[in-house]
Amino acid sequence: MTHDAMQLKCDLLIVGAGPAGMSAAIEARAAGLEVVVADEGEAPGGQIYRNAAHSPLADAHVLGNDYLAGRALIGRFAASGAKHLARCVVWQIAFENRQLIAMLTRSLHGEQRGEQRGGTLEVAARAVLVATGAQERPWPVPGWTLPGVMGIGAAQTLLKSTGLAPSNDAVLAGCGPLLWLFASQLLNAGRRVRAIVDTTPRDAWRAALPHALPAIAGADYLLKGARMMRAVKRAGIAIHRGASAFSIEGEGRAQRIRFVDGHGAPQSIDTPLVLLHQGVIPSTQLPRSLGCEHEWDASSACWRACTDVRGRSSIDRVWIAGDGASIGGAKAAAHAGTLAALDIARELGVLDAPSRDARSRPALRALKRHLAVRPLLDALYTPPAALRRPADDVTVCRCEEVNAGEIRRIAALGCQGPNQMKAFSRCGMGPCQGRWCGTTVSELIAQVQDRAVGDVGYYRIRAPIKPVTVDEIAESIALDDDFTRGEFPS
Repeated sequence: MTHDAMQLKCDLLIVGAGPAGMSAAIEARAAGLEVVVADEGEAPGGQIYRNAAHSPLADAHVLGNDYLAGRALIGRFAASGAKHLARCVVWQIAFENRQLIAMLTRSLHGEQRGEQRGGTLEVAARAVLVATGAQERPWPVPGWTLPGVMGIGAAQTLLKSTGLAPSNDAVLAGCGPLLWLFASQLLNAGRRVRAIVDTTPRDAWRAALPHALPAIAGADYLLKGARMMRAVKRAGIAIHRGASAFSIEGEGRAQRIRFVDGHGAPQSIDTPLVLLHQGVIPSTQLPRSLGCEHEWDASSACWRACTDVRGRSSIDRVWIAGDGASIGGAKAAAHAGTLAALDIARELGVLDAPSRDARSRPALRALKRHLAVRPLLDALYTPPAALRRPADDVTVCRCEEVNAGEIRRIAALGCQGPNQMKAFSRCGMGPCQGRWCGTTVSELIAQVQDRAVGDVGYYRIRAPIKPVTVDEIAESIALDDDFTRGEFPS
């Protein structure tokens, strides 16, 4: 390649320094591989263990024992010998001369004088592990674009990163384990919220019941959830269960919420801060840009990568592990990262198959145990179609301000999928490249045309994966470079 970007070479590039990425780096280094880990965070840990090693909170114990357990993994990662590139955005991975070439932009944010400069880096690797984790599921409801509305995951990030907690007037709305975890963390920190509006359908237990017996293997998760719910209830926080018809109102910013409670009664709560959550879904943008095959998982209503148990994707020398492949939680992600690293070591010739298999057995057993509870949680907390497919006047694509009615109108004309939808509406063409609208757009097209979501498909993702400046692109790549998407040149 002809450019002035800084260059690094390694055996394995890992994108993401969460539980999966750190565990993979530890195992790959133990096998003798040269490893580079690129991550957008200031420090390793990912979202779940964000700042676990150096928390801004006076007492990090308020975030729970599971959070503090990340310190040991971070310590092992730091001692592994893997090269950690913090504050790095991976915005392109392409194939060239039987190598994977990744383009990274390193942020100057937080750097001190004398540190490595920001700018563009090029990493050439023999294999890539995508461990980019999950994102919050978009929940388009009336008023969700108003100031004063944000995701619970974003609010938790602020708590972990800066020690900032929401005011006592905040309302938490939606469903899923994070709803109750964050409420309990706030209580531990001496804060409260005005109310919790739980949208879990009142009869969700019927769908979950067939999964109850297998979930006993993950009973510790269920017990922790029960303890969190009990703590919130004992604190006297108002809990409205079985809520529907949820909306946010206000003049210029959020001022109140309206919903129908589980008994069919209309409710209104004044609040300046609404924190939304409908679970998490895999972050698929980077593997999609490489051509990795994905499928629609109806049980959890999201897209997930087609991988085997070791994280091997449909594209040669690309692995995907952790919640970026399929939602399983932090502990499952760590074991998935270990399995992927051992398989990569076998592929690159530093481990033979018997050694890989022998070293994989403990992680395989542990992964199965941690995933045992997932079918139960999916049945309980996957939001029903009514919550995932908004009314016509609700904005779906926030970047281009396209509402659900426009998407339905174009779909009714015969638009075959999200990529054609771009041409008619610019939906998905903004800076987020469809992260916040892609799943909803696919579902709306499927709804109008009475098709399967998997048949409708998803956006075609191209570089840059994340927003970068033209100057950074010019610094990194020449116009005559010849990349092959999804396969190695012969």
